[in-house]
Amino acid sequence: MTPDHRPLKPVLSERKQRRGIYLLPNLFTTGALFAGFYAIVQAMNGRYELAAVAIFIAMVLDGLDGRVARMTHTQSAFGAEYDSLSDMVSFGVAPALVAYVWALKGMGKLGWIAAFVYCVGAALRLARFNTQHDTADRRYFQGLPSPAAAALIAGLVWVMNEYGIAGVEVKWLAFAVTLFAGLTMVSNIPYYSGKEINLRRSVPFVVIFLIAMAFVLIAYRPPEVLFGIVALYALSGYVTWVWNALRRERKRV
Repeated sequence: MTPDHRPLKPVLSERKQRRGIYLLPNLFTTGALFAGFYAIVQAMNGRYELAAVAIFIAMVLDGLDGRVARMTHTQSAFGAEYDSLSDMVSFGVAPALVAYVWALKGMGKLGWIAAFVYCVGAALRLARFNTQHDTADRRYFQGLPSPAAAALIAGLVWVMNEYGIAGVEVKWLAFAVTLFAGLTMVSNIPYYSGKEINLRRSVPFVVIFLIAMAFVLIAYRPPEVLFGIVALYALSGYVTWVWNALRRERKRV
């Protein structure tokens, strides 16, 4: 067989192997990973406010990478795996370490057990999400999403730091919040996902005004407002679960 008539299959296979990764969405994922790592470093240095803010930044970047990938049609298996590993650092390891160093360290075994429960809860939550991504109801998450769980701990740290309250003074509150977040992540409690929101759809003028007012409130008192929003979201799943249970009971009657 002459060189001019070689089969194309090996050539195509070689080109496929040389194909790179999409830059734009993975930049956001890398930014989220950096923010999570930065939170760990600042917690180890005792700068808990910076650690909490870094976790919130990681949450924002994590919310953008998937939307950017879908809007630019740059989804990939590599991006999905990279995002999951980044989430484990930013929303699993980082919050657990921040909570432990900030408040749980002085509780002995109870402290690191609570931190580990949160960490393993995040790992199991991410693993379940990855395996059920194609079959689960898009309207709801099963269990508290790991970014929201991380924001719950970061918000608590940020608020207490804002009022000059040391972690050791509220260690039992931190213990309860850490366990609550870790266990709720692996529960079957439904949480609204927001994936049905179409950003390209036109909305009434009042919606834009309310969004602007929300930004004003966050800018005015960031720790309290953000923690309040995340806490309400964490409790909303239990309200939804109770409401659905009552509806099923009424149907039986």
